[in-house]
Amino acid sequence: MVAGEASGDLLAGLLLDGMRARWPDLRAGGIGGPDMARRGFEAWWPHDKLAVRGYVEVLRHYREIVGIRKQLQQRLLRERPEVFIGVDAPDFNLDLEAGLKAQGVKTVHFVCPSIWAWRPGRTEHIRRSADHVLCLFPFEPALLAQHGIAATYVGHPLANVIPMSPDRGAARRALGLPEEGEVLAILPGSRGSEVRYLARVFFEAAARVRQARPGIRCIVPAMPALRPAIEEAARAAGLGEGLTIVTGRSHEVLAACDLTLIASGTATLEAALYKRPMVIAYRMNWLTFQIMRRQQLQPWIGLPNILCGDFVVPELVQDRANPDTLAAALLEWLRAPDRMAAVQQRFTALHHLLQRDTASLATDAIQNLLES
Repeated sequence: MVAGEASGDLLAGLLLDGMRARWPDLRAGGIGGPDMARRGFEAWWPHDKLAVRGYVEVLRHYREIVGIRKQLQQRLLRERPEVFIGVDAPDFNLDLEAGLKAQGVKTVHFVCPSIWAWRPGRTEHIRRSADHVLCLFPFEPALLAQHGIAATYVGHPLANVIPMSPDRGAARRALGLPEEGEVLAILPGSRGSEVRYLARVFFEAAARVRQARPGIRCIVPAMPALRPAIEEAARAAGLGEGLTIVTGRSHEVLAACDLTLIASGTATLEAALYKRPMVIAYRMNWLTFQIMRRQQLQPWIGLPNILCGDFVVPELVQDRANPDTLAAALLEWLRAPDRMAAVQQRFTALHHLLQRDTASLATDAIQNLLES
């Protein structure tokens, strides 16, 4: 297995639970993170080696990433596993899967690349690379079938992990937050490049929100490796008093908050499943942004908006993701409780749509592939 970042590590860990229930003697190794390691996964490289987003950013790490993929492919062709499962990270995994499939190793890709959002030309790459695709969203298998790609809708595993009615009070007690009063969660991303582009902007926006609503508390879940950079960004933005930084615990933070300022990515879906209103933002290298914008097929970048087919929450990208506009969008939510309640109902319906026995359905599909 290969999972290339924190969200992939979480998905792969849940999949490993289902596979171990089916095959207790399962041996699994490759590239992964702490959630996979807790399931007995043997990580030959840590998952954060692949946690790079954007064309320009990847170029800086290109030689190392290609070297890892070459070494991994050579090892897998020597050891001949029953199946290789690439978890998301399509730019790394699809090429690896193509090389393995060509040599007779069965390949599964878990998380359909978002061909419905951008880069539709990847369909041929997927067909050449994956014997089977495990899809998180219900409309994806029919889309892949049009291109001759076998796929199964397995639901989104986070929809089973996250409770339908989160306990805000319990989460606040666990985090040491007061049970009364407004709480803003700040999630500037799980990659170093995201924190570099977003953290200070997010904290400066939060400082403006606190000027307008002095009683609001701010909380940030930080990955251990990124915590020093996040702390420095908070200091630089002058956001000290009323700010809590915790290591990890992003789900507790989302359960505890009233509202979140959040980087575009899987975390936005987690926030939606916690029924939290949000402002989605993203900034990146200018050249990367220009390239990606030209390949975008839909008007939305945030998963909650894509899945709802509407701008149910604001999206502010690149130059529009500045402290003033972000703060204004956050304050609009806080001043409109009826609007907050309406989006929570929308997210409850989305949660029901995505809730399936993901681990069992995915394991069934893998077993069918192995027996075919």
